[in-house]
Amino acid sequence: MAGKTHHYECRTEWTGAGERGTVDYRSYDRAHVSRAPGRPDLPGSADPAFRGDASRWNPELLLLASLSQCHLLWYLHLCATGGVTVLDYRDDAVGTMAEDSDGGGRFTGVELRPVVTVAAAEMADRARELHRAAHAKCFIAASVNFPVTHSPRIEVAAG
Repeated sequence: MAGKTHHYECRTEWTGAGERGTVDYRSYDRAHVSRAPGRPDLPGSADPAFRGDASRWNPELLLLASLSQCHLLWYLHLCATGGVTVLDYRDDAVGTMAEDSDGGGRFTGVELRPVVTVAAAEMADRARELHRAAHAKCFIAASVNFPVTHSPRIEVAAG
């Protein structure tokens, strides 16, 4: 049986041409906006290391956020259907990108660091195990060519 396919669309518009455009490397702003129907605009730029605006999202942060969000959503689903009541979840994810001498580069790894609060102590072991299952299901993690690791911490709600 064939699986479902999903199609996504967005428009990204460069807004940083100014009056001179790309006359030289310093002449233009890296500002852009990504849009998708029914969603708020997402202001983007390059990483500040590449002359970007630190107040805007850059592609590297978006990739990291995508991995973190995908894991979160699968994890919550698996907990909800697997008898684990999650009361709080936060992830301080980190990623490393190596830049080549010619300016190219690639991500070499991402570590997700979720801190999960569960309702009862007897849920802690299962809550920890479900991170592996969430990783296996995550569409974004399955699509990248670098390791995505997890260092979860499980806490039990007071009371």
